[in-house]
Amino acid sequence: MKCTKSERLSYTEKAKKIVDSLTLEEKVSLMSGSVGLKDMLGDLATDPDGRHYNYYPYPAGGIEKVDLPPMLFCDGPRGVVCGNGKSTCFPVTMLRGATFDTELEEKIGHAIGKEVHGFKGNLFAGVCINLPYNPGWGRSQETYGEESFHLGEMGRALVKGVQDENVIACIKHFAFNQMEISRFKVNVECDKRTEREVFLPHFKKCIDAGAASVMSSYNLYKGTHCGHNDYLLNEVLKKEWDFDGFVMSDFIWGVRDTVEAANGGQDMEMCCTQFFGDKLVAAVKDGKVKESRIDDAALRIVRTLLAFKDAYNNECDESVIGCKEHVKLALKAAREGITLIKNDNSILPLDKNKAKRVVVLGKLGDKEVIGDHGSSQVRPAYVVTPLQGIANAAPKVDVVYYNGEDLEHAKELAKDADAVVFVVGYNYDDEGEYISEDEFNSYTGAVGGDRKNSLNLHVEEIKLLNEVGPVNANSIAVLVGGNMIMMEGWKDSVGAIMMAYYPGMEGGTALGEIIFGDVNPSGKLPYVIPFKEDDLPQVNWDTTHQWYDYYHGYTKLEKEGIKPCIPYGFGLSYTDFDFSKAEFSADNDNVNAKCTVTNTGKVAGDEVVQMYVGFKNSSVDRPVKILRGFTRVSLKPGESKEVTISCPKEEICWYNEKTGKMELEHMEYEVYVGSSSANSDLCMGKVTL
Repeated sequence: MKCTKSERLSYTEKAKKIVDSLTLEEKVSLMSGSVGLKDMLGDLATDPDGRHYNYYPYPAGGIEKVDLPPMLFCDGPRGVVCGNGKSTCFPVTMLRGATFDTELEEKIGHAIGKEVHGFKGNLFAGVCINLPYNPGWGRSQETYGEESFHLGEMGRALVKGVQDENVIACIKHFAFNQMEISRFKVNVECDKRTEREVFLPHFKKCIDAGAASVMSSYNLYKGTHCGHNDYLLNEVLKKEWDFDGFVMSDFIWGVRDTVEAANGGQDMEMCCTQFFGDKLVAAVKDGKVKESRIDDAALRIVRTLLAFKDAYNNECDESVIGCKEHVKLALKAAREGITLIKNDNSILPLDKNKAKRVVVLGKLGDKEVIGDHGSSQVRPAYVVTPLQGIANAAPKVDVVYYNGEDLEHAKELAKDADAVVFVVGYNYDDEGEYISEDEFNSYTGAVGGDRKNSLNLHVEEIKLLNEVGPVNANSIAVLVGGNMIMMEGWKDSVGAIMMAYYPGMEGGTALGEIIFGDVNPSGKLPYVIPFKEDDLPQVNWDTTHQWYDYYHGYTKLEKEGIKPCIPYGFGLSYTDFDFSKAEFSADNDNVNAKCTVTNTGKVAGDEVVQMYVGFKNSSVDRPVKILRGFTRVSLKPGESKEVTISCPKEEICWYNEKTGKMELEHMEYEVYVGSSSANSDLCMGKVTL
């Protein structure tokens, strides 16, 4: 990383001299977004120039007389939101989480950083690492999955890639933000262990990796808005974690009170000035906010901007936006992340040399399924739909499309086809960022929100699958959505199931390649799929109070002895992998798992090797086991490779509320290595620490 924390801190004295030369009003101007409310949330949908949210990088601060550039904000996370018809639209973060490929995620960070500079921005606010407590959260497509360790590893890879291009990486939303409908009003509560072991570790990992900016969240935590939260922003982030960068608010509603926000550690009100600016100047003059607090915020902002300004010496190159190299990365991510969940009788891949007719059914089959229409919406030059991708992959096959409304007609089409591909699931009206009608709905142009009614498919899609699926022995369900989709009630009506998530601008291409065997699927589910929704933590999506328990996702099911429908980390391939010669050890710093992985099938493929640590002998309540390492390995038919995964000991500590510290238990641990969280997919050994 070119602009590391140590390099940024070397600018402290220079930044301090600048801050000392500024008036109070100038220092406060650094803390204040300079976008008009109308520009941000006006009727952009009907703007004659086609402008939209974050059409251009949103500025804050900047003082010309001291040669200090403004902070220039570009949103994400599936690419750069700015512009029209230009940016590379990568798959949503949840699909990228399914790749379990930190090297690829770092490369995507590089590409995004270059495109931010192409739009003349200097900050990317698309490192979303909130943990979905329940998969119904509408914006969970913007994060990597349900597991804190995995979130942290993938998030810090993105941070490194973005900041290696000398673009400020902003991680969000700090913290406890995993509800949409109630995001402006909900007060989240949990115990201290849950806070420190489940909801904060991935943020700390990204801070330790050098993230230079943090966005606070709308919700309250323990009675205080997170944008005003002295405990989160001052005590934890700045003092305990020694964060050197600046905190910005989530937009417009992220600051609710001038004095409380400033004293609570908020450094920058974005993107419109409502409570800072003149009001903050007055608060300082009235003695309600100390000028030293303003100096600290100004120093953080100036130091960060100076460091990144000096590190970036190139001209902004617009030609990198949506370039072929970046589009290839988007395609690679889709290829690696699309996850094969079921493949009875090896229905897939289809043989393009034998199949004469394939029918594509479902209303999403010919749609641009790239995700939410909220602040994360990216507008690429084109999008390959599932139908286009399937047709392009097999040009000699007659590919027929029907939306499936008339079930009898769908049955007739299915009966005479060599295979049927159902494309079913969600779009931006079913899940995504939520703003009600009285909060400028034109901002998103979609309903969005949380999946408050059901985590299953729409009723009409379930009926389509159950009535038409059995008509053809080669029936394949392709699921579109940002998080877990329940499968009970329809999964037995089809022979194959594939999770496509929202696969980006080249998602249709990757889907077609996988269906016809040009690409071997290798994605792994970054969440568990239960048999019953009741097996998951229950959330009231429209509420002013929500309690978060210690257990969620696969750790909850395992602790309660409930077998999942599909385990965390699971994903099929067109080949088979064998795990052997497993060895487990511990040294002064790490717990280690080593094994030999062999491709025992007939085609090349990638396997994601996963390491879990268990706590059977713990004296405190702990999960049965938790993910603590992973890596991808590529193998040709018959090829074997030795794989070693190491987990730092601090990653298996627990938080002792009595001492207020993370502590390592000295005991015998179970260590597992294999292809998913299911015990049947793992080799197990023991180490003593």
